Amino acid sequence: MKTFKNLFLVAMFFVTATILGQTKISGTIVDANSQSLPGTSVLEKGTLNGTESDFNGAFSLTVNSNSGVLVISYIGYKTVEVNYSSTESNVGTITLQEDANALDEIIITSGVIDIAKVRETPIAVSTITAREISLKVGNMEFPEIMNTTPGVYATKQGGGYGDSRISLRGFDQTNTSFLINGQPVNDMENGRVYWSNWQGLTDVASGIQIQRGLGASRLAVPSVGGTVSIFTKAANKSEGGKISQMAGNDGYLKSTISYNSGKNNRGWASSILFSKWQGDGYINNTSGEGYTYFFAVGYKPEGSKHDLNFSFLGAGQWHHQRDVWVSIRDYQNFGDAGIDRTWNSNGGTLNGKEFSMRRNFYNKPLATFNWDYEISDNIKLSTSFYGSAGRGGGTGPRGSNFRNATSDILPYQKDLTEHYNENGRGSRNADGSINFDAIVAHNRSAATPYTGAISGFEGQLIGSNSFREDGVSREILVRRASMNSHDWVGAISNLEINSDKFKYSIGVDLRSYTGYHYRVLNDLMGLDGYYSSGNKNSAGQIINTTIEASPFKSTGLTNGAKIDYFNIGNVGWQGVNGLVEYNDEGKLTAVLQGGLSNQSFQREDLFDVPSNPISDTKNQGGGYIKGGANYNLNEKSNVFFNVGLISRQPQFGAVFPNFGNDINPDLQNEEIRSIEFGYGYTSAKIDLNVNVYSTSWGNRFVTRSLSNQQGVDGTAQFRNVDVLHNGLEFEGKYRATNNLTFKGMFSIGDWKYTKDFEAEIFDDNQQLIGTGTLYTNGSKVGDAAQFTSYLEANYKMGRWNFDIGYRFVDGLYADYSITDSQFTQPDNKGALKLPSYGLVDSGVTVQLGKGFSFRANINNLFDTTYIAESNSNIHADASSETWNGVDVRNSVWFGFGRTWNTSLVYRF
Repeated sequence: MKTFKNLFLVAMFFVTATILGQTKISGTIVDANSQSLPGTSVLEKGTLNGTESDFNGAFSLTVNSNSGVLVISYIGYKTVEVNYSSTESNVGTITLQEDANALDEIIITSGVIDIAKVRETPIAVSTITAREISLKVGNMEFPEIMNTTPGVYATKQGGGYGDSRISLRGFDQTNTSFLINGQPVNDMENGRVYWSNWQGLTDVASGIQIQRGLGASRLAVPSVGGTVSIFTKAANKSEGGKISQMAGNDGYLKSTISYNSGKNNRGWASSILFSKWQGDGYINNTSGEGYTYFFAVGYKPEGSKHDLNFSFLGAGQWHHQRDVWVSIRDYQNFGDAGIDRTWNSNGGTLNGKEFSMRRNFYNKPLATFNWDYEISDNIKLSTSFYGSAGRGGGTGPRGSNFRNATSDILPYQKDLTEHYNENGRGSRNADGSINFDAIVAHNRSAATPYTGAISGFEGQLIGSNSFREDGVSREILVRRASMNSHDWVGAISNLEINSDKFKYSIGVDLRSYTGYHYRVLNDLMGLDGYYSSGNKNSAGQIINTTIEASPFKSTGLTNGAKIDYFNIGNVGWQGVNGLVEYNDEGKLTAVLQGGLSNQSFQREDLFDVPSNPISDTKNQGGGYIKGGANYNLNEKSNVFFNVGLISRQPQFGAVFPNFGNDINPDLQNEEIRSIEFGYGYTSAKIDLNVNVYSTSWGNRFVTRSLSNQQGVDGTAQFRNVDVLHNGLEFEGKYRATNNLTFKGMFSIGDWKYTKDFEAEIFDDNQQLIGTGTLYTNGSKVGDAAQFTSYLEANYKMGRWNFDIGYRFVDGLYADYSITDSQFTQPDNKGALKLPSYGLVDSGVTVQLGKGFSFRANINNLFDTTYIAESNSNIHADASSETWNGVDVRNSVWFGFGRTWNTSLVYRF
């Protein structure tokens, strides 16, 4: 309550700064055909003060000074700047010119970006503007801002900075395409996206388009769940800059500075941004720190047919994690009274400071060079070259620590209540956190002087995971680092020809990826060395060198001693795509797209397969065909449909199952079929879109990581997974007055498995330890809510802007797991349904004048306690102890409670 009082006093203080002269500016916005453009963004330059045009394209905006500049932007059109003054308060009719490359604040970018257009592109699409991102993300996870759009379910998972994930129409991140400025960023081996690598997007994103379903992308294999296309700022034409300071709950601080040089008379423009963040983390023992760096330079002289842009983006970071799933009764038994949502089973202290076995660290800079060449009035060539060199990984435990009660801190097939409270295993502090000092002391007392033949280590304290001769102790625990680094280069090029009402394009998509996977030592935890027997090419070695868990230090790729495993994945991609589009610029738009691709796979193992260290290269073809049409019934209503058939290559793990170099003899492509129908309506007061879809997906190969809580620290591989996803989606906006706007959405899904499937389990040495069948036929797909809704109100009052939103979630089911006994029997109860929940978020913005603005956000205003996801399916019975009807033995992630952030911004 004290925090709220302080925020209120700060807000009231800023009210006194708002008593300045104001001017009301009006005008009308139309396109080149003199058709009105409703929903156009009108922004007072240098501020966040803005409005939108109504159905007739008219707008009225109260500005904070007697003269200045309005920035007017609309997706698919070129942004314009218009001067205003108190003597000329009506700026008249403003005409925007079409520009397929324009999205909000993007100024110089590339034609390889596929942007969906309202009332033209026949897909379901939602757009989030740069203004919404800058105001509402705050210290939330970047994907969470998309929770206000249909079909999206994003959570923080374990709760460490950047550990979030997102699903679209029930498909997880490996089955949803993520593009940054048109370039794919899903990992080329497993399809995953790690948002900790992209923390900087909150600073540089100028817009997001969520293209649900088949999407508008012309890449060789399109999306299925959808395409999330993220656009970053480019070299800005206008000179200016911004300084901002953000503060939030649990010690969160973020400082940002950016500057745009503006476009000079020779056609050059550049932009630069740098930010630093740090925080203690809402979850116990999840502190972190990171840096964002961004640079862009553009070149387009007047009259030139060439448009060049180079950008460089990165976000190096480290953060502690909560990766061990927590049972509901653990939340109750540890930490503060009741459900302590901040509880973390695998955090603790060492030498009086926060320490965790789980620390993620990564730096993934992305460099992009775009070249657009206007060959003639109707022919354009757009080319993009990009490259990334990701370095980093995550730390974790290593050793047979379970052999001694002192160091047995990690539960095996049980929760912490049974492991620690009932069985007394593991050393913990009074608050329940891990006492790593006791583990260091035990390491040194358990180990005996080394007496083996390896020279240079006589009498030293040596530990091992498996070797137990010559004085080497297995009752130890060290911290290793598992590295997943990569080198990635690619090129995308599209040739586009416009001929009367037709548009034709042909493009290529080329990628080359090398992934490096290995382990090194990070912290010997009081020992002098570690005996590694993981390399089958040697009889064993003692290692006493470590690497730092830092995103900016050596990861040991070229000169570090490896343990456990060391393998390299090489993935190539060559794709070609074509498009034919008919557009009569009034009624009908029809599109037909097709593409073919070849994906090559090769695996090299330097540790585990001495007889076959390098595999053959496997080439696997794939392709797609999709099409659709949009028909404008009148100036208010339109209908559309799309249909597609996709043959998608399997992921790397399916080509080389069992972590070996033998190519899968039964390899098959995943088969996807999708169909969708939609309707749109636009009027002076109301915009709405509704669509229905059906997507079937067969022959899927899925890889999942398993945590200690669920029985093994390793990997599960699932084969021949078939699902059917049907759904209905709605999104709308209601402009009640010039100052009051409502928007909302809901999505209803019916997502089910259509067959049983098989699974194999591998331990953390990538060795097979078990197989099984999961009987899932007819079960609901878990891990994503099948019903979501959102309603938001925005009210503007002078320099103040207030917004409040309510999000409701239902139809959320637990995810399946190979360690779940529920699905190992043919006659089972299916996926566990989790309790529904509703959350309220609110925010306020005030323009302070002279370039200053202030923003405050409160998320989960009423501090609602809710389960965001579950990794187990224990159904309650008459003997169960429950929380909200859920058996307390279930392992879940509770969502965050009330959080807040404030920011002060100065624009110049």
